[in-house]
Amino acid sequence: MNITRRSLLTLALVLLLTLSIFAAGQTEAKASATYKIGVSKLLPHPALDAAEKGLMDHLATTGLSVSFDLQNANGDISTASSIAQKFKSDKVDVAVGIATPSAQALAQVFPVSSGTPVVFSAVTDADEAGLVAANIAGVSDKNPVDEQIKLLIDITGAKRIGNIYASGEANGVVLMEMAKAACQKYGVEFVTSAISNSSEVKMAAQSIIDRVDAIYIATDNAVISALASIDDVTTKANKVLFSADPSGIEGLNAMIAWGFDYYSIGIETGKVIERILKGEEAGSIGTVYITDPTKFELWFNLDTAKKLGYTIPQSLQDGAAVLIKDGKKISQ
Repeated sequence: MNITRRSLLTLALVLLLTLSIFAAGQTEAKASATYKIGVSKLLPHPALDAAEKGLMDHLATTGLSVSFDLQNANGDISTASSIAQKFKSDKVDVAVGIATPSAQALAQVFPVSSGTPVVFSAVTDADEAGLVAANIAGVSDKNPVDEQIKLLIDITGAKRIGNIYASGEANGVVLMEMAKAACQKYGVEFVTSAISNSSEVKMAAQSIIDRVDAIYIATDNAVISALASIDDVTTKANKVLFSADPSGIEGLNAMIAWGFDYYSIGIETGKVIERILKGEEAGSIGTVYITDPTKFELWFNLDTAKKLGYTIPQSLQDGAAVLIKDGKKISQ
């Protein structure tokens, strides 16, 4: 068969044109694709709900086409594992875990070899939780525990501080150890009570309330979800309650709350997801820590302080995001 040079050149040009059209089609298809985002939340709670909403709201501003599969484990670890398996079967493009146990369940089901990125949100210590890998990134909610304990001591003069924590949750144990170290640093006795699930929280509070001057509650998911039970115990005993999560104290008598605005945690989580969908490797992003003071909120219940005989310095009141006074919420 005789093929001329001109014929070969024509054939090559046709082939190049075909490949260019195919590549352009692939790029356009990718740009218009709808990415499936699986979101596994440990349990319903104002803080975790706010984080979920924040990440969704951010992604809505990116121009990316995304769909969400929102799942809730209701505080059950086995359910969190089942949700992870569901996401695997559904071949989600990104698997998101809100709170440590949910993120850990996803990391088990989506190893590096799976090719699916895992994004965590509201996880205190990614290293301790085993959430460090080439396909994992996320946002930490590690609180300034030392500063929180110091604030509690400065205002109340407490000599014995109680803490309730979930012994089976990495997040809870890490925060308890941080609070313990802070109390040792400031020469304050630290009294703990461990729980395995939220139903034990009220009994745990009752078991230590007579031995402490105040109770400090960290962002321990199993404990913070039952904050109202602790508030009931401290109110009846005329003791101070400090919560590291302001999102759940409205309507309660907790005297002090200082911690993250979890909607901001969600926004930052959405930014991590956006970066991954636009081509960044999850492992190169790693753990994002929030240090911007505007992402924190300080609340004081002046009614509770007055009842318990404490005075909140005006300088602290001026720096608070919210004051409760005469039964009214005053946002500043």
